[in-house]
Amino acid sequence: MSWVPIPATSQFTIDNLPYGVFSTSNNSTHRIGVAIGDHILDLKVVHHLFNFEKLIKSGEHVLTKSTLNDFMSLSPSEWHQVRVKIQDLLSGKDKSLENDLCLRRTALVEQKEATMHLPATIGDYTDFYSSIYHATNVGIMFRGKENALMPNWRHIPVGYHGRASSIVVSETPIRRPNGQTKNDDESKPGFGPCRLLDFELEMAFFVGNTANQLGQPIPIVEAQDHIFGMVLMNDWSARDIQKWEYVPLGPFLSKNFGTTISPWVVPMEALEPFKVEMYKQEPEPLNYLKDKNDFGLDINLNVQLKPQNGEPITISNTNFRHMYWSMKQQLAHQTITGCNVNPGDLLASGTISGPEPESYGSMLEITWRGSKPITLPDGSQRKFIQDGDEIILSGFCERDGIKIGFGQCRGVVLPALAL
Repeated sequence: MSWVPIPATSQFTIDNLPYGVFSTSNNSTHRIGVAIGDHILDLKVVHHLFNFEKLIKSGEHVLTKSTLNDFMSLSPSEWHQVRVKIQDLLSGKDKSLENDLCLRRTALVEQKEATMHLPATIGDYTDFYSSIYHATNVGIMFRGKENALMPNWRHIPVGYHGRASSIVVSETPIRRPNGQTKNDDESKPGFGPCRLLDFELEMAFFVGNTANQLGQPIPIVEAQDHIFGMVLMNDWSARDIQKWEYVPLGPFLSKNFGTTISPWVVPMEALEPFKVEMYKQEPEPLNYLKDKNDFGLDINLNVQLKPQNGEPITISNTNFRHMYWSMKQQLAHQTITGCNVNPGDLLASGTISGPEPESYGSMLEITWRGSKPITLPDGSQRKFIQDGDEIILSGFCERDGIKIGFGQCRGVVLPALAL
């Protein structure tokens, strides 16, 4: 329980305490906060209550910074110390904040008064392809059932290096891209606005802890110590641009125009109660990808489509536990060559789909390449996303009275520029 009012429906409970970066109309400074109920605890205001030696980096307290990078660079033991202190302050076990009315008024900000920003400076971004249901569905569409999965898919966590500069925070509009496309019945490619714009329901994790040195892999048994926390992610995709450019080197312009993440980073410690057994992998992966303590997570995920001037409708319900490759395997594979990662780097899951049509994580699958359009309440149909449509992702965990939420990841589509 907390002395800060927490609505019964809130996902931002004292068991959660996700981190984010925010500003307000009367203070444009970007600062680190923690979500609690409908409020944000401004950690810059109360940083003096966190007097742990290792929180000082280059002469500055990490909780006074404008991004989470320096805090992310600490070890899991320091993350734990800070989390316990926050819980003590908000539960009243430590009265330093509760009994100081002046400090409380300054430190607690209503979420509705805040503008959220990217939680970290993202130096690098990798997007994986780790859902066996999604990979199988896409393979069936383009190669047939007998060749749905490529020969390497069950052996390595397939991924591509994405564009970090175009990752944006929730509620940032996304511009429909222009690009080069070619239909099967056309003799040469054309140029113009993407016609097959799609979303991809994903989750991503931020790398934390002191970075590995160039040339030094992160062993899978140590990988969890380098995972700070998780966010929702929408990997916007231009399917017609992707189809033409994909061979031989994979996604490029079809993925680089925008990637949306939710503003609140849920720490891994908050997700501990929701660990589940991993998806059974056959054949067994190679030794560098094996860890008897590896895990999946029971995270309920939802996608809504909101047409312009219309009401949102649910188009997908799925769960993160369906992932074939784990976060630890992704990080171990990313670094096995000696690739160095840094605090604030982002590694994404790839589209999260379940075994049933109602659990598919992209329009490509939901409408099966446009052959099964979605009918909206106003009678209009969608094969892919239209201008003015908004995609809203949400996620939560709930078990034994503990509720953890990720908030929302939203983005509305703007028309393409006339070029």
